[in-house]
Amino acid sequence: MTFSHPPSDSVVKHPLEPLTVAEVQAAVAIVRAERNLDQFRFPCVTLHEPPKSLVLSYQTGDPFEREAFLILLDNATGQTYEAIVSLTQNNVKSWQHIPNVQPNIMADELAECEAVVKAHPEFQAALAKRGISDLDLVVVDPWAIGHFGFADEVGLRLSRCICYLRQQPGGNFYARPIDGLIPVVDLNKMAVVRIEDMGVVPVPPEGSEYATRFTPNLRQDIKPLHITQPEGPSFEVDGHFIRWQKWQFRIGFTPREGLVLYTVGYEDQGQVRSILYRASMAEMVVPYGDPRPQHFRKNAFDLGEHGVGLLANSLKLGCDCLGEIRYFDAVLTNSRGEVSVTENAVCLHEEDYGILWKHTDWRLDEVEVRRSRRLVISFIATVDNYEYGFFWYFYQDGTIQYEVKLTGILLCGALADYPKYGTLVAPQLNALNHQHFFCMRLDFDLDGSENSVYEVNSEAEAIGPENPYGNAFYAKSTLLPTEKAAQRLIDPFTARYWKIVNPNATNRLGQPVGFKLVAGENVLPFAHPDSPILKRARFMTKHLWVTPYQAAERYPAGDYPNQHPGGEGLPKWTEADRSIENTDIVVWYNFGHHHIPRPEDFPVMPTAYIGFMLKPVGFFDASPAMDVPPSAAKQSCH
Repeated sequence: MTFSHPPSDSVVKHPLEPLTVAEVQAAVAIVRAERNLDQFRFPCVTLHEPPKSLVLSYQTGDPFEREAFLILLDNATGQTYEAIVSLTQNNVKSWQHIPNVQPNIMADELAECEAVVKAHPEFQAALAKRGISDLDLVVVDPWAIGHFGFADEVGLRLSRCICYLRQQPGGNFYARPIDGLIPVVDLNKMAVVRIEDMGVVPVPPEGSEYATRFTPNLRQDIKPLHITQPEGPSFEVDGHFIRWQKWQFRIGFTPREGLVLYTVGYEDQGQVRSILYRASMAEMVVPYGDPRPQHFRKNAFDLGEHGVGLLANSLKLGCDCLGEIRYFDAVLTNSRGEVSVTENAVCLHEEDYGILWKHTDWRLDEVEVRRSRRLVISFIATVDNYEYGFFWYFYQDGTIQYEVKLTGILLCGALADYPKYGTLVAPQLNALNHQHFFCMRLDFDLDGSENSVYEVNSEAEAIGPENPYGNAFYAKSTLLPTEKAAQRLIDPFTARYWKIVNPNATNRLGQPVGFKLVAGENVLPFAHPDSPILKRARFMTKHLWVTPYQAAERYPAGDYPNQHPGGEGLPKWTEADRSIENTDIVVWYNFGHHHIPRPEDFPVMPTAYIGFMLKPVGFFDASPAMDVPPSAAKQSCH
């Protein structure tokens, strides 16, 4: 395996290039100086993306203004502010107080919170009551507290902590929860508000270790598998612009969303044709299904409450990709506004993907076959116990695939009475039933910005003169003209898919050019419609939403879901029932992974895969994969 970084260049060549280290430092310094800040945290410092019209009309060498977007939290007052800083003019262009919101929780807040809890006398007394004396083996894991209508929590920035006990130093603490003990901390004051002690529950006895140092008997019958590209990769990288065969796009990285794709296009007959202007995961919600006092608040908004970009792994310490790899760093900040670079946050490489197409003409004794290759761009985030790999794949036939790879450690509770809401995975250890919902924001620009969406269902033709043997069926396309009409569910029994088209552009057969969204695994939430989690994340109740493009409409549960009562985002925007026909549209697709745990998922879960595909449908005149050359046979079979 080889890897490299794009060459560093202090000159920013494009309006969508992520902020450099120097630009992040400058943005923080400018806002601090102009606003005379004290006791402020910086939950977000990222590129303030320029207007879409500017980007689409940009030509190499055109001047452009560089701006940074910042979210700031005043710990002294609990107030939240947004700022836009001009890095070109060295000033604060806007400063706005955002009332009654809580920004995302930051990593160094979590570390400070754990230290405060472990030093608290009441917490130490609660541990002593449980026979726990070694604080070094205790782990305090702060979680977002959510919103459940409790009056004494309004206006406070709170975290509700889950506690664990390692069996040995460096052991797997997730296997040994200290149920019944919940510290609640005011993160602005960094002080314990209360210790919820629901009674002593036995700590599960087994350590369930997984690290190599605890696994002495590893398999000895695995022979090496080498993936080499002696002539180097087929992709080209210029800053954060990537070109691979006929694909081209830009990437960015934000603290909240992680990897972002921009201006995705495909070269067809000498012309680069636009497909997506911007694509990212916009929210991820993990609702747990145990109603007991210890567990009912476990409903994580992993983007809005924490930020998967801030939680991205540095891939330098482990080989998460194979082959000829190009890495990209993520330039972020800690909560004090100091630059924090996640090295090798994004991985770019190629993969063999089996047969692309094949046909054998037995009459001519002639075989034509092509190997499929795909371009992979990905990052991985550790969100407490879970690891999530977020992968975009680009194929030679014009297909785009998005896949989430879920692994890590199950969230478990002590088996206090019976395992109705989970699965016994080790003695006295109950892995909780839960779901993972992912919301994608897909800003389509298919051969231009004026697009429409159709729902396509297959229907059986009634038996009659035109279908005497009852075998006929056909695909029926229905225009979704407004936002409310476009709030849809999957239906595998009608082979349902959604087709995004440009009605103003046609292929050589006169068909409007388009891409279809092909659903994969999916589910709906099991939470009650009036539950707090669905009030906050009602976007999960539909698989498809479509809105007219508005730059400010970025997150399906609103800009600040942390401790928010709900009602923001997609449910609020779509009340207007705006037209989405032949206009600039954003497609929101939700997909859910339903997890009833198995003993085989523990102590570390084998990877589960979920996602969707975007496949061209009439976008090309014929298969775009016909010009892929045959592969030479270089290895024999034994």
